[in-house]
Amino acid sequence: MPRISKKEKERREILRSYRKLIEVWHTRKEIKDKWIVRKAFRVAADAHKDMRRKTGEPFIYHPLSVATIAAEEIGLGRTSIISALLHDTVEDTDLTLNDIELMFDADVARIIDGLTKIDEISDSNSTAQSETLKKVLFTLIDDVRVILIKLADRLHNMRTMDIMPREKQMKVASETLYIYAPLANRLGLYAIKSELEELSFKYMQPLVYEEIRSKLDEKSKEQNAFYKVFCKPLSTELEKLDFSFELKRNRHTTYSIWKKMRESEVSFEEINDSEGIDVIVNADRVDEKIKCWSAYSVVSTIYKPNAKRLRDWISTPKANGYEAIHTTVMSNTGQWVDMHIRSKRMDEIANKGYAAYWKYRGDSSMEEDAGLDNWLKRTRELLVDEDDETIDFINDFKSNLFSDEIFVFTPTGEIKNLPLGATVLDFAYSIHTDLGNHCIGANINHKLVPVDYKLRSGDQVTVIRSKLSQPNTDWYKYVVTARSKARIKVAIKNKRKKFRDEGEEKLKNGFKQLNLQFSKANLNILMKAQKINGLVDLYYFAAIEKLTSKNIKESFPLPEGWGGWLKKNIRIPYLSPRTISGKEEDKEGSKTSEKEETTLDTLDYIVEKCCNPIPGDDVIGLYLPGEPIQIHRTGCGRATQLMSYYGKDIVKTKWKQKEGITFLANIKLKAADKMGLLSVVASIASNDLKINIRNMYLRSSEGLTDISLSVYVPNTQILNKFIQRLKKIKEVIKVTRVDKIEDLV
Repeated sequence: MPRISKKEKERREILRSYRKLIEVWHTRKEIKDKWIVRKAFRVAADAHKDMRRKTGEPFIYHPLSVATIAAEEIGLGRTSIISALLHDTVEDTDLTLNDIELMFDADVARIIDGLTKIDEISDSNSTAQSETLKKVLFTLIDDVRVILIKLADRLHNMRTMDIMPREKQMKVASETLYIYAPLANRLGLYAIKSELEELSFKYMQPLVYEEIRSKLDEKSKEQNAFYKVFCKPLSTELEKLDFSFELKRNRHTTYSIWKKMRESEVSFEEINDSEGIDVIVNADRVDEKIKCWSAYSVVSTIYKPNAKRLRDWISTPKANGYEAIHTTVMSNTGQWVDMHIRSKRMDEIANKGYAAYWKYRGDSSMEEDAGLDNWLKRTRELLVDEDDETIDFINDFKSNLFSDEIFVFTPTGEIKNLPLGATVLDFAYSIHTDLGNHCIGANINHKLVPVDYKLRSGDQVTVIRSKLSQPNTDWYKYVVTARSKARIKVAIKNKRKKFRDEGEEKLKNGFKQLNLQFSKANLNILMKAQKINGLVDLYYFAAIEKLTSKNIKESFPLPEGWGGWLKKNIRIPYLSPRTISGKEEDKEGSKTSEKEETTLDTLDYIVEKCCNPIPGDDVIGLYLPGEPIQIHRTGCGRATQLMSYYGKDIVKTKWKQKEGITFLANIKLKAADKMGLLSVVASIASNDLKINIRNMYLRSSEGLTDISLSVYVPNTQILNKFIQRLKKIKEVIKVTRVDKIEDLV
């Protein structure tokens, strides 16, 4: 039998991948549709024939995989599959958008154009990553399929990122966690959102990820017997209802478990709800709600439900189309179990989002649902504001993507979806900007309430307005939606812009008196030190003399011994030369170009107080123009934000440990109240481990004591040893390391 060459093996594997794509393509597949998809495959294969990914495999595997994800996991159709197959051709090959339009159609060309623009933004060294979300949203407004295919593209890149260097993994993972996972969630792609979070967590904190995953695997095996017993009476009673159903164990993700541990300050062993049960009912659209509630009746009869945890997303679906009944029940062994009850149609929408929604509507044109259309309309209004402060926009927008929802009514009975915690002022701005700008309160259920009143589902709201009312900075405390904050910001900014010339002149004089250069870099340092967002506010505060020469002087100190201390304790390899401009391709298999290079002063960096990293912690460095390099722990929330904003500015960092140097670490203890407990803690620190205590706080109430202390340690090894010794004290219930000094008091 003749030996098959490597090239022939690859050719056969490519054809197998193409056949799999056709198999998982479940939307309309007429002969003409199959023919044009085959044509797109051949065009892509020919265009990428000489290209390989960094793994060494042919590049065509990537567009084939993206198209397969789009077809199988999102449920997209012919136009999207063609666009996915060709999505890299315009950027990486000689094909042009005009070529694509001539060979296929204008829709395909427009989608590929949108995808190419997103890639150009993400790959540009000259553009901060904070601009990516705005640009992505612009393309999403034009055609939702652009972002759906981009999510498929990002998912495949995340699945195949093992070979990439550490700093590249951190950049892509942070951007994915901060931008693309929330967008997947907002579009109803829960399965993809969860996998993007998992993969991001895996690359950002690999050791923590592996530890939690192994514990989850072990716990899941231990709970096999429990769930078998738990589900048996449910199956027996549901079978009596004479309709088909399925019971599925739903294991929570590693990332969600880590978030819960961090937010609740508990260990993995204290997490009780690591799994849940999904009840999937097979039913026609006409009677699916009745059957779902019948299933809930069975569940709540067998096991006692927690009334506070009941969520009815069937009567009022979420804005992304999600429908289900959520409940938490008490098992016979005293363990709480989360349960989701939905129909097969609802389950597909929960995983594939709006693509599945369109399928069940029978709408092949992929026209947006009203909920998505309203969201896109609100997003479009946000993007009208050409504001340089994109980071604030991302923070507000992202918080709205993840928040739970409430449903309120206008005076005419129209339903408005708002995030949980929304106020009267948020509601007013959701109706019209002018109504929000002049809102003074509302009439809710025949009761007068102020602008900061938090709305509840079912409220009917009539806004009260007055021309005397004007937005001010206090209003930021009264709103939660990105739209409201953006409208308030525009109103305040328009007022403050009038003070620009006066404020700039006063600032120049202040800088001149202190012999400081009036430069963009120094203005950035001043704004950061004084916690001022943007030049408009800076000039305004200078004009009204809220920002004085004294404030400027305070913003440019150089602590004694600062540079020498840092040089002893941290080194940053791979820092020189540093790329600051020129295009750098991120795509695997793509070519590189010439770059302008510069060398940085390696003393110019600072350990950030938001997470207080110490030797032994996994850390990253961020270079921001005009500022010292920032050193953060990789699990720091602030670092995740900054890496998503300035993904190109990540530098690889390592600790350079020196004997005799110590670092500040913060610890919280909860213990039973007992006389002499502080002496025991102090003795372990000072006498046993020779650790210096900087400060200690104690609060006692009803037999319990909370102790917070800051200690100086040389590394994480000694810190962990100290924590383990504290845990062995009989009265101690819990010991937790915390990031911020503010968390202690």
